[in-house]
Amino acid sequence: MSGDHKFELDSAEKRRTLWIVLWLNVALAVGFLFVGYFADSNALLANGLDNASDALVYILSLFALSRSRVWKRNAARLSGGLLLLFAAGVIADAIRRFLEGSDPGGIEMMAMAAIAAVVNLICLRLLQNLQQKDVSLRAATTFSFNDFVANGGIIVAGLVVTLTGANWPDLLVGIAVAGIAIYGGIDILRDTHKDKHEEAGTTHS
Repeated sequence: MSGDHKFELDSAEKRRTLWIVLWLNVALAVGFLFVGYFADSNALLANGLDNASDALVYILSLFALSRSRVWKRNAARLSGGLLLLFAAGVIADAIRRFLEGSDPGGIEMMAMAAIAAVVNLICLRLLQNLQQKDVSLRAATTFSFNDFVANGGIIVAGLVVTLTGANWPDLLVGIAVAGIAIYGGIDILRDTHKDKHEEAGTTHS
């Protein structure tokens, strides 16, 4: 009974943490997309789409908590695929802005990224404190770390945009965010592949 009780407490803690991180990412997605639209910033819009995809992943992770290892693996696999799809859209938008021109707001970029960095650090700490993370929770942790790194890049780009008036720092960071997403997506897909083989090894032993 004590083992079952510990498992229930552990699952409850993971569920509570994921709900907190989910709503924080929803708030960030709305903020990034709203500010990014009015600031004409590819980097902010990229992060907004990233946080929106993260929120979807956390929903999948919540469902996966009470389901089989295969279900958790499929949820993580979908998460990795979404990251790759998001990255392709961001790169396409950056190319469009490069060809057509844009006028990003550096001050808005720095302010929004600074707020997001604090929120993402909170999310990262909450997820890192969880014990015995399965593949879907490891994917969620990867997302929060990627977002935190990307926020730092936006702050630097916003400063350069403010000082020079050029749009290339915004586009460069937007593409960099996409690159981080590609790396994270591939890493998650590798983790699901490794988890599948680990399960097979356990089954055969």
